[in-house]
Amino acid sequence: MTLKEIAQFRKDLLKWFKTYQRKLPWRDTKNPYHIWVSEVMLQQTQVKKVLEYYQKFVDKFPTLWHLAEADLQDVLKIWEGLGYYARARNLHKAAKLVTGEMDGKVPSDYQQFRKLSGVGDYIAAAVQSIAFDSAYAAVDGNVKRVFARLFLIDSPINQSASLKIFQEKADLLLDSHAPGHFNQAMMELGATVCHPKSPTCIVCPVQTFCRAFHTARQEKFPVRVKAKPTPEYHLAVGVVYRNDNILITQRKPDGLLGGLWEFPGGKIDEGETAEAACVRWMQEGVNLSVEIIEFLTRVRHAYTHFKIVVDVFRCDYQSGEVVLNGPVDYRWICVDEIDQYPFPRANHKFIPLLKKIE
Repeated sequence: MTLKEIAQFRKDLLKWFKTYQRKLPWRDTKNPYHIWVSEVMLQQTQVKKVLEYYQKFVDKFPTLWHLAEADLQDVLKIWEGLGYYARARNLHKAAKLVTGEMDGKVPSDYQQFRKLSGVGDYIAAAVQSIAFDSAYAAVDGNVKRVFARLFLIDSPINQSASLKIFQEKADLLLDSHAPGHFNQAMMELGATVCHPKSPTCIVCPVQTFCRAFHTARQEKFPVRVKAKPTPEYHLAVGVVYRNDNILITQRKPDGLLGGLWEFPGGKIDEGETAEAACVRWMQEGVNLSVEIIEFLTRVRHAYTHFKIVVDVFRCDYQSGEVVLNGPVDYRWICVDEIDQYPFPRANHKFIPLLKKIE
């Protein structure tokens, strides 16, 4: 694009955004912390889902001080169901650092903010531009799709090596006089007009500049490297009853689902029955001998890079004292106490059955 075309592109995009942007709660504030929370939640999560969580999160933790002083379990509980729990853990960790060393103020310096836990290039650019009007171009999946069509970029958008190409285009087009609005407008364009499939080009405010539109190749872009087949794992899980209590265990604080509570279990070995695996895992994972009373249900759940099929069994405690091999904590709780603990979504798919048993 020529300088004149770039100026017109910015003007057309911002005019469209001013009129047609969605009314979202994080767009009604200049509070850097609230903007930060929204951007963390929006990573790899659709706006519709985030709308279910954002307001209750900032109501529960209205300031960085409230978040920093909160127990991580309370943070994970309110995040429960939103997924990618490392986001919550990192935000909590960063809040402690900001309140402990930065007087509770979100850094307005890009490099300083970028060093905080969980803050990558995208979140740093988004928060700094929206909250502080700093001229940093934010590039997410929606933005990459728009640029791929605008410039016929054939570098795969799902390869990290391509990011530099998209970032250069973003830096070129960024309106330094309104960086926050420009970044939001680009993301909004990708989310509401420049869809992955069947983009609504007829209402696109910048179709004049789009090479894919003018060559009728919208469906050819963006280019993606074909993903490998998603592996699927078969697990056995036991709900162990001892008198009126059931056993739950806590996952390690880091890694997948870190810090959440769950019912003990694990992968079924090749040639092993689900029942045998359940009994084995109770012995290996928590040092208990159990008797399977009944098969409760089978649940399926998909994560980003793999899927699981879980056979759930009701078990009676026979003998042994809990010794943890993998989990970091445990509780014997009443079924009506379940809602006090944060659980993975896969567990929530059978928890209603446990409440009916009682």
